[in-house]
Amino acid sequence: MSIPITIPAFTVEGGALIASPNSELRRQVLSRLNGRCRPVQQALGGADALAKLEQGGWQVLFLDRRLPDLDAEELIAVIGRRFPGIQVVLLDSDAREPDCHENDERKEDAPPRVRPTMQERRKTADTLPPLPGMIGTSDAMQQVYRLVRLVAARPTTVLITGPTGTGKELVAQAVHALSPRSSKPFVVVNCAAIPEGLLESELFGFTRGAFTGAVQSQLGRIPAAHGGTLFLDEVSELPLGMQAKLLRFLEQKEVQRLGTCELTRVDVRVIVASNVDLNACAARREFRQDLYYRLAAFPIELPALAARRGDIVPLAEHFLACMAAAMQMRSPRLGGEAIRLLESHPWEGNVRELQHVMERASILVEDDEIIEAEHLYFPHRHGSLSSLKNEKAAS
Repeated sequence: MSIPITIPAFTVEGGALIASPNSELRRQVLSRLNGRCRPVQQALGGADALAKLEQGGWQVLFLDRRLPDLDAEELIAVIGRRFPGIQVVLLDSDAREPDCHENDERKEDAPPRVRPTMQERRKTADTLPPLPGMIGTSDAMQQVYRLVRLVAARPTTVLITGPTGTGKELVAQAVHALSPRSSKPFVVVNCAAIPEGLLESELFGFTRGAFTGAVQSQLGRIPAAHGGTLFLDEVSELPLGMQAKLLRFLEQKEVQRLGTCELTRVDVRVIVASNVDLNACAARREFRQDLYYRLAAFPIELPALAARRGDIVPLAEHFLACMAAAMQMRSPRLGGEAIRLLESHPWEGNVRELQHVMERASILVEDDEIIEAEHLYFPHRHGSLSSLKNEKAAS
């Protein structure tokens, strides 16, 4: 089907990139250019377009508004910051020609009309859907969703930061799930949970007889993640000696198992997480500065739950629904006073604390249909919020 498009005139200074999942649209843009640009390349989505733009030499990007992976408006804003000299032509491929003979109603069988517009770089007002396994529509989380969708399709190393209990592993899982590696392994290593003497053998593997007790060879966590994603949680806990070996792996993409001199090539995308400021650790010489710069290629910072209060009730209701489903029971509702107390609590333990509070409330509510204030219990405050409130009023 022919898609009527118009290509604006411009001076030939560089190449053109056509980004669209629609092969017919790409073909027609290519034919309309008629040799005016050299070179001309095609991209199937937003992440693919970003990767090609980094090669340099581009004058104009023809961008389909309907991308399969990224929000076009947000992508345009990123391009404006990183590649300010590139002209962006936005192709509105979902527009239709009005039928003036039918009281301006849209004809369902009319071919799409593609209207190229010179995009004024503006922030989209549309709300992005949450990432897989995540809840919340606050502005802080919208930024996280955008960054994850931008980087997921790339092999770039990602550093996820934020307070304990904010869901850093969920974000890492989302990056993996939205990436081309989603069908491959997602291997998690908690760097704080493995004794220092075992870290090297756990990460790189070992051969039989490599050390006392090595009765059989073992594949390390890094080789086990071949083709997929390696997630290093609490990476700040790595000893300095292991940091040097991790840096070498990141640069060479090779591992050497204990007990052998052979090097094995490994294709792994690395995501790391930390609840402390790695840059500050590097300044104190507690973390290698060269490793920090290598890991911080694409940082994503998760907000504390107190900074996204609009997400507290949806998260609480989600946890209640999941617990009820696991027990094959009806999910209780949150009462008005309970909601008010949840929204005013400081949540120093973040999302993880909220999950535990709601688990206890789902037990205390028994067969009642509504969770009240007295069902909310915060162990570190030695009692429920309602009892604390009563004590304060009595005093």
